[in-house]
Amino acid sequence: MVTFSHTDQGTEEAAWEAGGLPVAPELPLGPDELAALRFVVLAAHPDDETLGAGGLLASLQATGAAVEVLLCTAGEGSHPDSPTHTPEELAAVRIREFSEAMAALGLQDRWHFLGLPDKGLGMHADTIAAAIRDAGRRLRGNPGSLVLVAPYRADGHADHDALGAVSAEVARQDGHGLLEYPIWYWLWATPDHADWQDWLRFPLDATARAAKNQALQAHSSQVRPLSPAAGDEALLGEGFLGHFTRGYEMFAWTPPRETSAGSRRSTDAKRVFDDVHGRSEDPWNYTSSWYERRKRALTLAALPAETYGSGLEVGCSIGTLTAELAGRCRNLLAVDASGTALQLAARRLAGLPHVGLRQLVVPQAWPEGKFDLVVVSEVGYYLAADELSVLWDRIEASLEPGGTLLLCHWRHPVDGWELDGDTVHALARKRPGWKPAGLHRERDFVLETLVAPASIRPGERR
Repeated sequence: MVTFSHTDQGTEEAAWEAGGLPVAPELPLGPDELAALRFVVLAAHPDDETLGAGGLLASLQATGAAVEVLLCTAGEGSHPDSPTHTPEELAAVRIREFSEAMAALGLQDRWHFLGLPDKGLGMHADTIAAAIRDAGRRLRGNPGSLVLVAPYRADGHADHDALGAVSAEVARQDGHGLLEYPIWYWLWATPDHADWQDWLRFPLDATARAAKNQALQAHSSQVRPLSPAAGDEALLGEGFLGHFTRGYEMFAWTPPRETSAGSRRSTDAKRVFDDVHGRSEDPWNYTSSWYERRKRALTLAALPAETYGSGLEVGCSIGTLTAELAGRCRNLLAVDASGTALQLAARRLAGLPHVGLRQLVVPQAWPEGKFDLVVVSEVGYYLAADELSVLWDRIEASLEPGGTLLLCHWRHPVDGWELDGDTVHALARKRPGWKPAGLHRERDFVLETLVAPASIRPGERR
């Protein structure tokens, strides 16, 4: 249980900057992706939305994304000892400020007030869940997936935690995306705290930053004293506000997933990719795209060894990466679920006798033998979660001691599939014994190498 007060000095912004926050990986959602999604944004109190996600809200408005903001309480409990304002009077002030902030963000007609009691959201989970689903239905005319934007569920403030927990549960049950924004976390946590290490950075352009600052100033009852009297002090001090004037916002991101038809599986992928490769010999522009050529170059550069005795590539498609891996392996086996793709790969790899091709639907089928290199590129999210776990088991049993596992995956949502690239990599890192050897993250893809345990542990005799 975290305990803190708004009067605490807390962690300075300079400490967060020095701790690596400015170089955290970016949220893999550009303007086009944002415009294609629908957003229900939740605030426990007036000013939460601006502090944690004001720049995002201004950016959503600029892209034309479908947005609705749900304000749960009026924040009437912010100054319990005020000699000048009753809770009812303060509620009216804060609702007016919230309206002005929404106008500054360009969302003046796109919010609803739920009228729940301040400091009591934990008692109204069902009401909040129903309101979220009602808002989603109001946005139904927009075809994109729904994303909930809510306070971080371990922010340390009871109302924030309660609202975050309800939002996370609705997102889990209904298959929505979830963006969690921290507020008080920046005060009580420190850069060595583990939670933020997987969060993503959303850069703000000059227009979004200006709109956020204007919205923040609208919440004058929080950023300035109500009066000179004791009990009317400003709640958000200059040091604390420094966490929210960055050129970016931070979010914990859980992408949307499909739930209506259950998890799609590797057998579905076989049918999909046979069809895709039947329509085009290079459906993802592997040979012509600079993005793909650059990614292959980075993949080859990420391999820690110059050469490998026996390599396995899972999901080789038309063999573009296979051809380049061939120069690093004395023997290389490339497998794919699609027979159509393998026919195209065979033409590309003709003349490389040390490269073999096999049609296999992994992880149900798996090649015999041992490998000191296994490459899984743009494959993991086409498996259901239980299949991915079996895939890791297969790889673990096949890797030579000290062997290399290389993973590379697209970081954006993959329509119709349960997992995304970041989740695939996170699940791989949880496997006991696999040691991280390298990590490269960009907005569009993540590239990572892991090393299998050596058979002889340090200190043991051979």
